[in-house]
Amino acid sequence: MPNLGGPELIIVLLIFVLLFGAKKLPDLGSSVGRSIKNFKKGVGEGRANEGDEDAPERVDAPPATQSSRDLQ
Repeated sequence: MPNLGGPELIIVLLIFVLLFGAKKLPDLGSSVGRSIKNFKKGVGEGRANEGDEDAPERVDAPPATQSSRDLQ
């Protein structure tokens, strides 16, 4: 990914102002912030559920019996 410096960021900001208008930018920013927050919350819940599902159930094996050969 290319590095974005100060002049590039100013140009991108000006393009956003031209596209969305100065009045809608705060609303757009808050919407993006809420979306990121919800995404992180969903990822966190997914990881919590993933840990429960990945753990294999422990099944105890029946006790081993000795054969007649082992007793001799």
